[in-house]
Amino acid sequence: MIQYDGTHQVFKLDTPHTSYVFGLADGRYPGHIYYGKRLGDIDLAYLLRTDERPWPPSVFSREKVSFFDFYPMEYPFEGTGDCRECCINIRTEEGQEGLELTYLSHRIYAGKKELEGLPATWSRGSAHNLPAADRSSSGDGRLEEIADCSTLELTLQDEVTGLRVILSYTAFEEADAITRSVRVENGGVRSVYLTKVLSACLHVEQEGLEVLTLPGSWSRERMMQRQKLGYGSFVTESIRGISSHQDHPFMALISENCTQTTGDIYAMNFVYSGNFIAKAMRDQFDQVRVVMGIHPDRFCWKLEPSAAFQAPEVVLVYSDGGLGKMTRSFHRLYRDHLIRGYWKDRERPILINNWEATYFDFNTEKLLEIARESAKAGIEMLVVDDGWFGYRDNDDSSLGDWQVNENKLPGGFGYLAEEVNKLGMKLGIWVEPEMISEDSDLYREHPDWALQLNNRGPGQCRAQYVLDLSRKEVRDTVYDRLKAVLSSANIEYVKWDMNRPLSDVGNTILPPDRQGEIAHRYMLAVYEMQERLLQDFPGLLLENCASGGGRFDPGMLYYSPQIWCSDDTDAMERLAIQEGTQLLYPLSSIGAHVSDCPNHMTGRSVPLETRGTVALAGTFGYELDITRLSEEDKCQISEQIELYKKYNSLIREGDYYRLESWQHNHVCDGYMIVSEDRSEALLTYVQVLAKTNQKSRRLQLQGLNPEAFYDIDGKTCQGAVLMYAGLLIPPMSGDFQAKLIPIRQIQKFKPV
Repeated sequence: MIQYDGTHQVFKLDTPHTSYVFGLADGRYPGHIYYGKRLGDIDLAYLLRTDERPWPPSVFSREKVSFFDFYPMEYPFEGTGDCRECCINIRTEEGQEGLELTYLSHRIYAGKKELEGLPATWSRGSAHNLPAADRSSSGDGRLEEIADCSTLELTLQDEVTGLRVILSYTAFEEADAITRSVRVENGGVRSVYLTKVLSACLHVEQEGLEVLTLPGSWSRERMMQRQKLGYGSFVTESIRGISSHQDHPFMALISENCTQTTGDIYAMNFVYSGNFIAKAMRDQFDQVRVVMGIHPDRFCWKLEPSAAFQAPEVVLVYSDGGLGKMTRSFHRLYRDHLIRGYWKDRERPILINNWEATYFDFNTEKLLEIARESAKAGIEMLVVDDGWFGYRDNDDSSLGDWQVNENKLPGGFGYLAEEVNKLGMKLGIWVEPEMISEDSDLYREHPDWALQLNNRGPGQCRAQYVLDLSRKEVRDTVYDRLKAVLSSANIEYVKWDMNRPLSDVGNTILPPDRQGEIAHRYMLAVYEMQERLLQDFPGLLLENCASGGGRFDPGMLYYSPQIWCSDDTDAMERLAIQEGTQLLYPLSSIGAHVSDCPNHMTGRSVPLETRGTVALAGTFGYELDITRLSEEDKCQISEQIELYKKYNSLIREGDYYRLESWQHNHVCDGYMIVSEDRSEALLTYVQVLAKTNQKSRRLQLQGLNPEAFYDIDGKTCQGAVLMYAGLLIPPMSGDFQAKLIPIRQIQKFKPV
């Protein structure tokens, strides 16, 4: 619900448990007032402190600059007085920078518009959860729907340049989340250059705040980091052209000593997959300003008269119940309002990928041998990974030559799909459409199609270049080749990979004053190609990947309901990686597989049972050569598949509660999934390292009905006892041991 109090010029957005409030000073300058627990009153304008020095310009014009440098601007602008981190800046044709945005108008309506060319959350009940080809919308882009959200559009203007900035806010009625985005329109008669267009700003006044981020590296993605926020700035960012392994488009301010169940959290997550910045700044007045959006470094967008620029969306979540409550708010929003399409609410097929089984050394018979054994165990899909195209027997050739190598696969995918389908299995393939090998026919024909700087030539990474997808002829050619392959056979799954950062970001097509647009145009092109894929193949299961988890972000989730979490498939390494990922993203979106042992990356051997247990907290599948396993291991795979089938609905739809953290306690890991009605739960406990002379570990469960009684390991326990007193987990013999504990409600009241 969204309200506007015209008397006090205050806007208030309500979700089930939170309120977001801002108002106008002088009737001109939007200023942030409050974000936190839901409020009943809207008369909060006094919190803007406009009756204190430095007064608003209409009262005390001699201190206008001082006012701008103190006032908690809802969307701060650069160059005219605010010297803190701002959200927008322009450069005029004369080379001058700076603008001043003031209130022009506002509009409140039910529902939510699409963002042109960009992924974004959508209103449940709309057609957003279908591919674009199946949508029907009115002429202004609004869908005809019974909306479960409301949107405020606040229009600001710069009187000198004629620039208009539309701030869009959406409050969801069933999820404690608010989304923000920005559209910039040039209503003037001369071009301007947007040198910065961030998507959201938030002000918080609270002592003892810490900053929570998710840094990492390849094979160590999304490690949770928290540190105290002092005076000055803290930044997490990517200028790699992808949301990246090294940083993540997420930042949260958290209260001191915040835990999974206690503390205040102000979180922001960027619905974008390219360059980003998130910055928190504590100023001289102990106000904290957090901004998020497209990274301004190397960004410059020429906005001609009557043209518009749409910035991506930011998701805001406030929690007064610690990290766990924040997590469940993100999960609920992304399950219900971001992920879409045929596979959104469906059980995903259990797949086996041939990569760790064969690498590049395979043929049709080897693949069918794997498929036959997999079908016997209950595996439902064979995925052919890298090496099926061009003459690619290693990783230094053929990217861009998307034709099946029939020396390896006689009859192409048509024959392979028929044989795999006869086994009752589906067929999927791996592709890397954004890249090109120097040793490829496509590069020999079009060397200028790689991103490159004049007179320098492109730089290689993994023996490959980046295709300049900002050029229509490039993306059309690549997409047409990919479409031809998918149309040649019954291919029901695509793993879309992207294996290097962007560099040498330039081309000879755009004029000099538009070179700063290329990185964003590239990202828009990727989104366009994936949207076309979903239009042309609406039943296709698309899984995104970028050297593992290098582009695991909300933007990609809009196109693919699951994303490969990390190239590190070691179950013990995955505990920390999956914990950081689960902090924001539903378990149904996390690509998690059982891989070979000793693990191909770490050399560690982990029991098959434990590998399966850890992978259950994701999409589930296998990365190994099943033909080389013992009969005992094959039987165990069948048992794991039965567990997946038994608990998948709960894992996919239930609420996630984190109980233990291996990356923090260095002993064990633990989490549970609880059904919405709290009648069923599944507890996962992993003992990473065994120790001598240890007692049982006491876990306080979460999410149960305290009044109800539950069956757990054959015992009847009240929910209150399990949550407040706790459950004892005895030590297990050996390292890397796991235990699954089903919890089932047997009655709501104490048995007589």
